Amino acid sequence: MATSSSQDRWVSFSRDAETGIELFRSRVSGLTQAYDPHWHDDYLIGYNEQGLQQFNCRHQVQQATPGKSFLIEPGEIHDGESPHHAGFTYTSLYLPAPWLHQQLQAIFEEVPDHYELHVESTISEDRRLMGSIASAYMALTNGEPRIVRNACLDQMIEQMTAHLSWRKKADHELLLPRLAREGRDYLHAHLYQDIGLEEMATALGSDRFRVNRAFKAAFGVAPHTYLIQLRLVQARQMLANGHQPADVASALCFSDQSHMGRWFRRAYNLTPAAYRGYCTSVPD
Repeated sequence: MATSSSQDRWVSFSRDAETGIELFRSRVSGLTQAYDPHWHDDYLIGYNEQGLQQFNCRHQVQQATPGKSFLIEPGEIHDGESPHHAGFTYTSLYLPAPWLHQQLQAIFEEVPDHYELHVESTISEDRRLMGSIASAYMALTNGEPRIVRNACLDQMIEQMTAHLSWRKKADHELLLPRLAREGRDYLHAHLYQDIGLEEMATALGSDRFRVNRAFKAAFGVAPHTYLIQLRLVQARQMLANGHQPADVASALCFSDQSHMGRWFRRAYNLTPAAYRGYCTSVPD
C-alpha cells in the first residue's frame, strides 16, 4: 500500500498480486474538476465515504453521496468533479474483467455464450453492496489470510449480481451511428501512430466536422480526447508490466514523458512513475 498527497488531495493505491485487483482510496477537496473524462478496461466498483462526488456517465450527471455505491462497466467514459468546497472521499476497486467472469462461473450454474455483463444502474443505494465493498477492500489492503480475502470477495460479487444482467454482445453496437463506430475502430487501429482528424475523416469517407459531431454524440467526447484516453489505458498496461515511462510515452506518440505525465495525472491522480512503482514494486 502506498500513499501520495498534496495540499488538497491524497491517494492510497495498491494492487493485489493474486487477483490483479487494483485498490484505490482518494480524497479530493475544494471546488474542482477532479478527473478528466476517461475509462478503464476493468469493472469499477466503489462507494462514497464523505461529501458529494459528481461525475458524467451514460450521458447523465451522476451524484454519489455518503453510503452510495457506484458501478461502471469497462469502456464507459466518466469523469470526476467536486461541486462543493468540502470535497469528497471515496474507495474503489478495479476488477479485471477476465477475473470477474471466472468468478461468476462459480456462482451461476450456466453462463450464457455470446453475452456480456451489463450494469443496470451506475449509482446504487444498496447498503449491503456498500458493506461488501468495504469488507473486500479492507481484507485485501490489510493482508488478511487468503481464505478471508476469498470469502469477502465472494460476498461482494454475490451482492453485485443483483445489479448486473447479461447483455447480448454487439447488440448495443448496432445502435451506434456508422461514423462513430468506424471512427472508434480507426482510432484503435492507429493507437501507435500520430494521426490527424482530417486523415481519419478521409479514411471514413466523410469530413472532420461530421465525424466530430457523430463521435461526440455517441461517446460524449471528441475523437482526440478518446484517442488520448485510449493511449492512457494502454500506458497503464505497459507500466504495470514494468516498461519505463519514457519508453511508454514514445511508443504511444506523446511528445515526451512529461506530456504523458500531465494527461496521466489528470485522468488517474497518479504519476506514471508512481503507478509503475506501485504495480511492480520496482522504483523508477
